[in-house]
Amino acid sequence: MNYLLKTEPSAYSIGDLKRDGETVWDGVTNPAAVKNLREMHPKDRLVIYHTGDERAAVGTATVVSIDAKDPKVPVVRIRFGKTISPKTLDAVKEEPLFRDSALVRQGRLSVVPLTDEQYKWLTKA
Repeated sequence: MNYLLKTEPSAYSIGDLKRDGETVWDGVTNPAAVKNLREMHPKDRLVIYHTGDERAAVGTATVVSIDAKDPKVPVVRIRFGKTISPKTLDAVKEEPLFRDSALVRQGRLSVVPLTDEQYKWLTKA
């Protein structure tokens, strides 16, 4: 499966993830986003998306491990993949692949499932 993880770059950016190599993805409280975290598996592919003024997909990562013993707070460890050419929210909204995506329809959702086609579109050069 593929997911998009949103982050405010001033709090934790793709540059921070690149520097750290791995991190625990935490701070998610929205019930729908937490549900998406619980559904993750090791090796799932991730797109990192900067919110705020940037509003663009900026990098990739993979799920290393998930500990869902506490269903209210799943512990998801992710590993940096690479930086990508930014794909802005405006460009995403123009792409028919995202017509029914939670990325467009639920703008405040911080963990968004992606289809394989959406993942490929976001990460292509």
